[in-house]
Amino acid sequence: MGMIATKDGTEIFYKDWGEGQPIVFHHGWPLSGDDWDAQMLFFLGKGYRVIAHDRRGHGRSTQAASGHDMDHYAADVAAMVEHLDLRDAIHIGHSTGGGEATRYVARHGKGRVAKLVLIGAVPPLMVKTPANPGGLPLEVFDGFRQQLAANRAQFYLDVAAGPFYGYNRPGTTAQDGVIRNWWRQGMMGGANAHYHGIKAFSETDFTEDLQSIDVPTLVMHGDDDQIVPIADSALLSVKLLKQGTLKVYEGFPHGMCTTHADIINADLLDFVRA
Repeated sequence: MGMIATKDGTEIFYKDWGEGQPIVFHHGWPLSGDDWDAQMLFFLGKGYRVIAHDRRGHGRSTQAASGHDMDHYAADVAAMVEHLDLRDAIHIGHSTGGGEATRYVARHGKGRVAKLVLIGAVPPLMVKTPANPGGLPLEVFDGFRQQLAANRAQFYLDVAAGPFYGYNRPGTTAQDGVIRNWWRQGMMGGANAHYHGIKAFSETDFTEDLQSIDVPTLVMHGDDDQIVPIADSALLSVKLLKQGTLKVYEGFPHGMCTTHADIINADLLDFVRA
């Protein structure tokens, strides 16, 4: 485990375990690198070097007052990658982390990235605009901001216990430990970073980033994702990628890396080894 300081003085926390080809994990909002425990332990056991950082303002990284946008997120990753001298790396991003990974690979990854994986990821654009009529209305994200500002702790508990893992669907059994761990990670981070991060993940347009990426990219998405609906994300992203492959999981929720880790890990390993 370590810390690196970025150009503006923000300290980014990261975990770096093992040896071999590096796999870099980019976490979702408002979580931390701990959300990748199931994947990091799995790939560590398969002989890979696994790295996961906490985004600025999240987890154990500095609760910076500014820089809560995709350009800074990607630049922070670039600083970590350069510090660790990672080459031939595979970058795996979930949700907001999929946006971060997309921008990093597009703008900073030349010569260092072997493959990219986007899981339940926010690209190409979440918010509804004239050019993106299938997106979610801005009012949805305004509601997130209002709930966060009013009672962040309860808002996070409601998300974790409901749509994130699909625990609000009939026939599902909620796991208290999973809910508590999501809440724990969220509350470790800063309210300011999380508040402004909503704009970053919902209003950033990744169209040009996706079009410029020339490494093999696997797009994985559950068709019952209630957080990042598949129709306006994965189904559009794969069409913009030069070497994109889409894998859809019937009935899987947004948090499928946790709820269906055995299936996701096996498919990730197949792609990494291919």
